[in-house]
Amino acid sequence: MDDKRNIIMAVLLTGIILFGWPLFMEQFFPEMVNDNDAVEQVSDPAVNPASADGSAPAVSTVPGSASIATGAAIGQIRPLAAVLPESSRVTIDTPRLSGSVNLQGAKIDDLTLTDHRVALDKDSDPVRLFSPTGTKDAYFSRFGWAGNGVALPDDKTVWTADQNRLTPQTPVTLSWDNQTGQNFAITFSIDENYLITAEQSVTNRGEADIALNPFGLLSRVRDLENIPASEASSWTIHVGPMGVFEEAANFDTDYEDVQEAGANGIAGDATNGWIGFTDKYWLGALIPASKAQIDGKFRSGSGNLFQAQISRENAQIIAPGKVLTTTTRLFAGAKETALLDNYKEQYGITLLDRAIDWGWFYWFEKPLFYLLNWLFEMVGNFGVAIIIMTFIVRGIMFPIAQKQFASMAQMRAVQPKMKKIQEKHKDDKQKQQQEIMKLYKDEKVNPLAGCLPIFLQIPIFFALYKVLMLSIEMRHEPFTLWIKDLSAPDPLTPVNLFGLIPFDPPSFLAVGILPILMGITMHYQFKLNPQQMDPMQQQIFGLMPWILVFIMAPFAAGLQLYWTVSNLLTIAQQKWLYSRHPQLKEQMAKDAEEKAKKAAEEKADA
Repeated sequence: MDDKRNIIMAVLLTGIILFGWPLFMEQFFPEMVNDNDAVEQVSDPAVNPASADGSAPAVSTVPGSASIATGAAIGQIRPLAAVLPESSRVTIDTPRLSGSVNLQGAKIDDLTLTDHRVALDKDSDPVRLFSPTGTKDAYFSRFGWAGNGVALPDDKTVWTADQNRLTPQTPVTLSWDNQTGQNFAITFSIDENYLITAEQSVTNRGEADIALNPFGLLSRVRDLENIPASEASSWTIHVGPMGVFEEAANFDTDYEDVQEAGANGIAGDATNGWIGFTDKYWLGALIPASKAQIDGKFRSGSGNLFQAQISRENAQIIAPGKVLTTTTRLFAGAKETALLDNYKEQYGITLLDRAIDWGWFYWFEKPLFYLLNWLFEMVGNFGVAIIIMTFIVRGIMFPIAQKQFASMAQMRAVQPKMKKIQEKHKDDKQKQQQEIMKLYKDEKVNPLAGCLPIFLQIPIFFALYKVLMLSIEMRHEPFTLWIKDLSAPDPLTPVNLFGLIPFDPPSFLAVGILPILMGITMHYQFKLNPQQMDPMQQQIFGLMPWILVFIMAPFAAGLQLYWTVSNLLTIAQQKWLYSRHPQLKEQMAKDAEEKAKKAAEEKADA
């Protein structure tokens, strides 16, 4: 009866896992749900307007505060090709960025990442990061001044440029005169990667003091009801408002929090920090270059408008004949680990590397990434690099595996004594457990030693998951044959005859070839293990590989590859260690013989 009950419980548990798993995945891992193709979901290069006429939102110009959204109606969305020519522009041309600066408002609102593509196809469009107001999902940066009693440039001001092309070798200065004694200038310079420097200066040629507060802002439209699953925030990956306030990274603020705060916003001390919006692979961030007291704030307006801004804590007094100069850096690009680390060290940008949400175990995940990336640079294929890294991990854990098998041998040696205790105290489970624990102590046997390698694998497995899911370096990286993107799930599944049937199965049924191989190798690995003395445990170990096949199917192919290779190495390792512990193999054969004999007797009795 106990065995039948255990089997029924195991079947019920399996059903709960198989049918409950999709709900769990949608709740906690939305980026992997229905992501069986290898295409990054990036919006059309267009932007949602913040106001009915396609202009930027109205602003408040109060000394000591920066431009804020004050509410706007949604206007008609127009194609990018129609919006870009409507204003004069300065071309941005670097090895990794292309686009333009809008002279109306001095806005950087047209940026594409030339070496990152929307899809796997090398002929697909480059990823667009910034897009101008008036198109879908508007996203741009603007620099200006807030203050009273002075005519100030705003989002409709048309600036004059001294160059028509912004390159790493040729900075561009935009200038505007308010005709009342103040001259404003913004000098943009750019490096060969993703860092833009904006130097704002205002010269007071008037006869009286003026009080101004320079600011920088990032403005974007984000429809929270229609964010693709691959771009959504989850408990493992933070996407959305991001900043370093008071020298601590803020992963707790989401778009919903900013929306609830409205125009009042969510503020923090951004001195020696930065503020912006992080996506899974991309980042827009404002970084103050000065050591002055800097306020950072997230605000929201109508029309799904969100802003991140920085400004001085107090307005600055500019005497007649004096110049106020403020420098702000803008990072706009891909979150490449080495590049973020380099900017962090070169410019002293606090925790810029944490724009990648490594989580609590970043101290372990980053070295693992650098090891994997170094192996990739050596062999030129991330799949091969993962295989080599698996060999390294298993090699490091080999001494622990030896102790595991020694522990198994000890457990088998005391098994006859355990059976006697179980028979003697079969009606007193508490006494039975006490005697067994005393036996472990007397024989110096640790029953948990065999589980140690599994527990040590967990942080490695989770770290590799984060590396595969977060690092832009892994995005769209192929392995071989049908595996074109190691950061996406295995796309081939027998459910639709490997693509021959035009049918996209639901995520929990889309079991690829790699997870099936993982299940087969794990099943064989468990078959090599000694039989468990508890029948229930043995049944669970028998079902576990096939349950894990479905659990692992939505994960990245690189993770499935790691686990499959790890299983193969474990099988080889077990065979070798059995040759070192022949008594363990003999006991396994004896257990199997006794089990077969018992099964035959039960069948005969039935």
